[in-house]
Amino acid sequence: MKKFLILILAIFISITDCYAFSFGWKKNKNIDPPPVEIEDNYSGKGYVGDLPDVTKSFQSSQPSVSKPYTERTKKFNSSEEIKPVPRDNPAFVNIILKTDKTSQYINDINELLPQLENLLFCIEKGYDVQKFNAKAYFFNQNMQYLAEKYQNKPESTLESFKKLQTLNVHTKSVATLRAEAEKYKPYLAYTGEGYLYNENVINQQLDYLKTEIEETIVVIKEAK
Repeated sequence: MKKFLILILAIFISITDCYAFSFGWKKNKNIDPPPVEIEDNYSGKGYVGDLPDVTKSFQSSQPSVSKPYTERTKKFNSSEEIKPVPRDNPAFVNIILKTDKTSQYINDINELLPQLENLLFCIEKGYDVQKFNAKAYFFNQNMQYLAEKYQNKPESTLESFKKLQTLNVHTKSVATLRAEAEKYKPYLAYTGEGYLYNENVINQQLDYLKTEIEETIVVIKEAK
């Protein structure tokens, strides 16, 4: 019986303490509950949980750099790739290279055509002595070069070469006659030696020269 009473008393005291603790905590709500001690196993390690993978929906703003497509080519100067020029092939020489079939002599006399046409124009238009003699002098200088270049050569026997030489002599004589007429006619009568400087005689010589120039132009154009 005594033990039973002690047990009842112990239960009553225990219930009274719990009620008192609960009542005291509710009465003082501003008082934080006692902290719960947690074992500090991750001190200084930061967040150790799992993070979501944000790279799946993130696209870099930097533009992608594409490299140009390159294909390895053969060396340009490779002796194995460059084919030799078929210079022994007549089709290549005559069609591809198109060699100049005109001789140097033909090229030289063709360059005289503009000069002959200028002389012809001077006679037809009745240009004065100074203009005519200037063109005659230029023609003579070119004829001297031509004569020296083809002297004692087969070209010197051609009709065009001989025709040009004769024309050059005639042109020089007419130019000299016109120059002397301008210089001496005020002092000479139109009789005797002065007859050579008569205007009619000079015009007649110019007509002869005009015909000779026209014939020479035809010969040069037909020369091959």
